[in-house]
This record gives sequence, C-alpha cells and structure tokens, in this order.
Amino acid sequence: MSDALVEARDGILIITINRPDAKNAMNKQASELIAAALDRLDADNDLRVGIVTGAGGTFCSGMDLKGFLRGETPFVAGRGFGGITQKSPAKPLIAAVDGYALAGGLEVAIACDMIVANENAKFGIPEVKRGLAAAAGGLMRLPKKIPPHIAMELALTGDFVDAKRAYELGLVNRLTSGPALDAAIELARTIADNGPLAVKKSKQVIVESGEWSEAEMWQKQTETLGNLFATNDAREGAAAFAEKRKPNWTGT
Repeated sequence: MSDALVEARDGILIITINRPDAKNAMNKQASELIAAALDRLDADNDLRVGIVTGAGGTFCSGMDLKGFLRGETPFVAGRGFGGITQKSPAKPLIAAVDGYALAGGLEVAIACDMIVANENAKFGIPEVKRGLAAAAGGLMRLPKKIPPHIAMELALTGDFVDAKRAYELGLVNRLTSGPALDAAIELARTIADNGPLAVKKSKQVIVESGEWSEAEMWQKQTETLGNLFATNDAREGAAAFAEKRKPNWTGT
C-alpha cells in the first residue's frame, strides 16, 4: 500500500498521507511521494490548488520515530521534511486537518498556505518532551503565524492547543464540524474559480514581501506581478464582469 495517495479532482490535487495505523507518522516514502505530487501540482496547468490531508481521521503525528531509530530520515533534498517544509509549491496549498497535527505534522500544516481543521483537531510541537526540537520549520515559522510569546510557550512546554484556540490565534483559517477535507475542497474550489495567474502571483507577493524593505517593496511588487494586468486573463476577467458571466480562464 502506498504511504501517500494522490488524486486530481476538478483542478484540485488531493494528497493524502496514508499511514493510518501509524497515525500518519511521516516516513521517507511518504515524503518522496508528497514532493513528487507538489512538483506535479506546479507543472500541470489543469491543476489550480493542492490539499494535503491524512487518512483515518488524523493529519500527521510527526516523524516516524521507529524509522528514525533505524536511520531513516523523512526528508527530501530541496524540499525538506515531508517533502514540503523547505519549499512549498508556487500554487496555493491547503492543509486539511482532522485529529492530530503534531511535531512534524504541525510543521507540514504550517508549510501550507491555509489550514482548514475539524473542530476536534489538536495542534502542537511536543519535540522537547523527547529531547528534540521542532527543526523542520516549527521554531522559525510558528512565531510568524501566531503571537511570538504563544509560539514560545508551545515550543518550550510541548503542550497542545485545540482547534478553537488555534482558530482564535489565527493559525487556522476555517473550522468545520465535519471532515476537514470537505471544507478544504470547498475553499479550494473558491480559489480555483479565480484567475490562475492572478492567484499564483498574489501568493508570491504575500510569501516574498515579508523580506522586502519599505524602500523597495513597491518596485519588488511591480517586478513580481510583471505584465499581469496586460494578460488575456485580465481582459477576460473584465469582460466577464461587464457581461455578467463566468470567466473562461486560459492562464495566459
């Protein structure tokens, strides 16, 4: 059985960590399959949005410690832990979290652009309880997602937060009482209905602008957006609005 499943559905690429008997603990094979799926997401013009989720009612419990003791590391060169934490795709990526997103599982989730969670989900970076550290992005990325002093508490205590608290902190975009994947697909469809070039460029500006200085940000944004306002899709969007119809995007 494959440790990660990949399904394309109406322009959405759904990537499922498929190790439910191990609470979807991340191993080498799953990491490599996720990395390959993200490459596919960016390369296929028919795909607009990606979703990462877990099988069997949980997202990911972190690194497969049994594999770690055997000398296996679930890292992919150039992409990091889980095939995602060091390099996310150019297209939008949503984490659909049921159950637990812990340790490396939380790091996979916050490497995504948005998080949709079931209201019973739990989040945490408990590595310190095992003499380890959240080195796959948790210590660096979490303080940018939530207040730094809260991130400090989570990192040093190893305690969990529930989905409601994560939503209040701004870590989670949407809460649902049903399966997180269903709500994530709804969000993905809303995004996929928009101009693909505009979506991709908008993500790029938001991701990269945190490193831009006040003096350079407008120039950098202009360079990043390029000729977006002169594309066929820009003209199509304006025409569709004027004609009160759905746009027919071409990605050009």
